[in-house]
Amino acid sequence: TFSAGVPTVWLAIQHHLEANPDLDISNIKKFLCGGSAVPRSMIDWFEKNAGVRVVQGWGMTETNPVAAASTLKPWMEGWTWEKKLDVLETAGRPIPGLQVKIVDESFATLPNDGEAFGELLIRGPWIAAEYYNDPRSPESFVDGWLRTGDVCKITPDGYVRITDRAKDVIKSGGEWISSLDVENEIMGCPGVAEATVVGLAHPKWQERPVAFIVTKENFDVTESDIREYLGPRIADWWMPDAFIFIDDIPKTGTGKFDKKVVRAEYENLLME
Repeated sequence: TFSAGVPTVWLAIQHHLEANPDLDISNIKKFLCGGSAVPRSMIDWFEKNAGVRVVQGWGMTETNPVAAASTLKPWMEGWTWEKKLDVLETAGRPIPGLQVKIVDESFATLPNDGEAFGELLIRGPWIAAEYYNDPRSPESFVDGWLRTGDVCKITPDGYVRITDRAKDVIKSGGEWISSLDVENEIMGCPGVAEATVVGLAHPKWQERPVAFIVTKENFDVTESDIREYLGPRIADWWMPDAFIFIDDIPKTGTGKFDKKVVRAEYENLLME
């Protein structure tokens, strides 16, 4: 059986299975997951505990809709699981017929070296070429390429690693912080059910990251626990300035974390 869904749906299923280990889902072999970044910890859990392969997909309405999928190349099958996981947590490679590239702010093409990062552009026969009767078209399409609004790296093997949405990248003291990378690390902390990270205005650094966390039922997770867990996993200056524990993270109609709502509610948190 093959299934599909957004990460929040599969996280809820994971938590249900953890609470009910006798449930049998052996008929599910793999599922496609997308709509927002898939936590590395979730991919790992389903593989090890349920024998289910998580295939991360990426796409937009304008790409109709799946444009990339993270599957292993045949010669990667002999790798260690941790090394495979490095690939499976990416947004994958573009499906046949599509081309992708990353560009800097002047639209100069950047190398696929896994280090350079820039905005992801995509083109192909079925990719939208313009918005009908919409003034956004000139700024959304460049020389036949669709601007996705995603900040990415592309590995030498062609895998797209999304660093963040351009609007969600945290600009702190002249440096960029990936909210997605910090979120994914927090999601790996024992006892954390959901986490989102946003940049909030700061009087000195322009913006600083703040984490909003929902803990699993019957788990007593503290800020100190999370700071200790994150310490060896992220740069010191990526460490969130605050950890806010809440009952539920606002979500959009498609199940994505609604960072716009979170930012609006807590916009002055670090300015007080």
